[in-house]
Order: sequence, then structure tokens, then C-alpha cells
Amino acid sequence: MKRNITTILIIVVCLLTALPTVAQHVSYRSTAHYNKRVDQFEQEGGIDSTSIVMLGNSLTENAKDWAQRIGTKKHIVNRGIIGDNTTGMTERLCQITPHHPRAIFLMAGINDMAGGTSSTEVASRVIALIEQIRQQSPETVLFVQSILPINESNGRWKTLTDRTDDIPYANMLIRAYCQSNDIMYVDIFSRMTRGRSNELRQDLSADGLHLTEQGYKIWAFELKKYVKRL
Repeated sequence: MKRNITTILIIVVCLLTALPTVAQHVSYRSTAHYNKRVDQFEQEGGIDSTSIVMLGNSLTENAKDWAQRIGTKKHIVNRGIIGDNTTGMTERLCQITPHHPRAIFLMAGINDMAGGTSSTEVASRVIALIEQIRQQSPETVLFVQSILPINESNGRWKTLTDRTDDIPYANMLIRAYCQSNDIMYVDIFSRMTRGRSNELRQDLSADGLHLTEQGYKIWAFELKKYVKRL
């Protein structure tokens, strides 16, 4: 009798451990667009151990089909949300990390900065997000992309006034953390600046923040060599 009970318990444990990890529901509510996107992601699913996830904000979302831009047949999933910050991304990791994707390319920080957060705190928030990803899915290859430059000349983004030189400082802190923790840091910032300045090239953006097609070409070209390794 005891042997039978033990056998049953072993079978139950094996069945439970064999069940796929189910992503949790995102309870965090933000903007209407954020809510719409997380509900869409929940219905779509589509992330597994072969997936490459692009996690980010409007810069990531607006690229749409990353696989086409990079020129690969690998399974790339766009998980960018316009206006999202490190808090929103942290809250929706439950849609991503339980599936243990092959890789995550993280783009975060600019919207935290637009909220008036100091460069040091922005870096701290991005690092906290990085640590959450590594803790929740340690086997996932993580690529941390630099915060992209901005151009204040047209004056559209008032919340980013006088923040041009704050971005490279936040990037420096994030890069130092990545280097000391053996995390791949991808420098997109320096590929998009004007001369030796910290300003985003005007031909790469129509509004000083969001990218033109030429901007995305530069970004995708830089990512291509990393995706090839996966």
C-alpha cells in the first residue's frame, strides 16, 4: 500500500513539473494604450524558448516587424509599448519570463527620464529591471541596449528639456553595471549622434525623439550581428 502511494506521488510530481509555465495576468494598469497592448499580448501569446523578445517603449513598438528589419527568419516578438517605462515593463515581465525566451533585447529609460527622474535614478531603475529579468529567467540571453539620444532643437518634448547630456551619463552607469556582471551591452547611442555631440542626428528623427526609417536601419544593422549569434 505504501509503495503504491509513493508511486502515485512520484507520478503526480512528474506531471506537475512537466506542465508548461503559465504566464500571469498583468494587473498593473497604466495608459489606455498600455492596457490595450498587454491585453493583446495575453491573447496572442506566441513566446517560447526559441523566441527573441524586443522589450521596450515606443521606439521598439514603432519598429513593428523586427525580424523583417533585421533580415532574419528567427522568431522575433515585438513587446514594445508606446509611453512605457521601467515600472510598466517590470509589471509585464510575467508575460515574458515564464516562457524563458532565447533572448531579450531591452530598451528602457527614456520615459523615466521624461518623468523628471535623475540620470542616476534612471540607471538604477533600468538596472533593477535587468536584475528582475535575470532572476526570473536566468537562461535567457539578455542584451541591454543604450538609451537613444534626443534632439531638442524643435522643442516638442518639453519634459525632456535640458536632458540631452543626461542620457550618456545614465548610459555610462548602465554600461558599467553590465560590464561588471557579464551582461551584453549594445551601444546604439553613439551610432546615432551628430559628430562629437550627444545630440540625435536630425535626419534620424522628425520630432527629436522618435526615429525615421533611416534611424531604424542603423539600429537594425547594429542588432543584426547579435541576432546572428543566437
